[in-house]
Amino acid sequence: MNRKLSDLEQVIGYQFHDEDLLAHAMTHSSYSNEKHWEKTKNNERLEFLGDAVLELVSSDFLFHKHEKMPEGEMTRTRASMVCEQALAYCAGEIHLGEYLRLGRGEESTGGRERSSVVSDALEALIGAIYLDGGFASAKEFIHRFILNDLENKQLFYDSKTILQELVQGMGKETLTYELLGEEGPEHNRIYETCAKVGGREIGRGQGRSKKAAEQMAAYRGILKLKAETGETREE
Repeated sequence: MNRKLSDLEQVIGYQFHDEDLLAHAMTHSSYSNEKHWEKTKNNERLEFLGDAVLELVSSDFLFHKHEKMPEGEMTRTRASMVCEQALAYCAGEIHLGEYLRLGRGEESTGGRERSSVVSDALEALIGAIYLDGGFASAKEFIHRFILNDLENKQLFYDSKTILQELVQGMGKETLTYELLGEEGPEHNRIYETCAKVGGREIGRGQGRSKKAAEQMAAYRGILKLKAETGETREE
């Protein structure tokens, strides 16, 4: 069951003047289709608008924060900052999926945890804040919940690539991932994976896909290897 939208307002620290905008942003197409509403009653148009606002704010952020970064690198960096996986990570931090209005089919197949669903909802929320409170309010939300703690987020959603480079740079043995198990019904399965260097396990993770489980295992592996070399404290 989805949680009260007033709770979401408290989480994000923004009070809507038009409460219908927030409800609109949290309405997935599966719900509006089930209710036989017009197509414009779902959050897809707000997502379109929010995506544009997010691109402008993230571009402005990179332009001013990295004054010597060339255009090509800014483009690649922005793409990684606002990709589906990164936005789903940000949406997960505020438990956005719990506030969505979903159709029964989408609900039963784990839609509240699906990256594509929650990342689109986050962009729709940005669009709703922009319409309700203007550009400054949307920019504040983006800086607080998407552009915050970028270094750690980059480490997480690029973890497999970063770990591969780290292992190669240390001259260590081959990095591999091993599926340890899976549980739950087919539409809502949880996978557990470990990352290994040679035969040694360095990190373990769970996720709703094998890729997500490997990502978490890689992230924990990075923290472990860096802790062993004294670069950072293991979490």
